[in-house]
Amino acid sequence: MGQVWRFTLSNGVVENGNKTRKQLTFTGCNEPFKDRYWCPKKKWFSKGPCPFVNQRECQNYELMCGCL
Repeated sequence: MGQVWRFTLSNGVVENGNKTRKQLTFTGCNEPFKDRYWCPKKKWFSKGPCPFVNQRECQNYELMCGCL
């Protein structure tokens, strides 16, 4: 069975399904899609933007707590 839908970030381009567009964020964190925000670490969408300022802060939180 093949993939139904795909969301990827690579080389400054966002691919969602058959559509492509320029990446809006520098790191890919909080990349907006409709009313959701992409988290590259979870490889999934969140209802609200990530509370962390950068990926380093996210990594530090994960090291201290054990998970996101």
